Amino acid sequence: MNTIAKTKQRLSVKAQILAGLSAVVAAIALPQILHILGASTGLGSSLGEIFLPMHLPIMLVGLMAGPFAGAAAGLAAPLLSSLLTTMPAAGILPFMMIELCVYGLAAGALRSVNIPTVLKVLITQVAGRAVRAGAICLAVCAFDYDKIGVAVIWTSITAGLIGIALQLVLIPLIMYRFDGIKSK
Repeated sequence: MNTIAKTKQRLSVKAQILAGLSAVVAAIALPQILHILGASTGLGSSLGEIFLPMHLPIMLVGLMAGPFAGAAAGLAAPLLSSLLTTMPAAGILPFMMIELCVYGLAAGALRSVNIPTVLKVLITQVAGRAVRAGAICLAVCAFDYDKIGVAVIWTSITAGLIGIALQLVLIPLIMYRFDGIKSK
């Protein structure tokens, strides 16, 4: 077993908590930065829908600190953001919580798997989007949830293609640097 895999297995609870809290702070701050930029340029909140700023820190914390830290940060970040900033809106909040929780959990579960990081990110993206789509379909079709429609599933994917691509590029680069630091 290589040094990096051993280091990943020995991450303390304190380190996981600190990593999770850092991810929550980043997942709240990054969208606000984009909303400020959007407001100043006249684009409104569309920058958040395009760049998916909450997803990046949640996937990273899962890959760096494991499934517990990833899932907990994924649940907490949208809830705290909504309470502090009213974004995400109440109608989409439960689905974002589910999606981000799955991102953190899936990334954390893949953390020590010996496959390229870009593949880990892709699997995580598919898992999070699939579970979110299932939750939305269930809510709309089985429970007559009328705050959103099923069309939001496809719309969010197409609007977020740039963010999805950025995750596939940035996360492997960040993890490469992180793993390089950890092995020194």
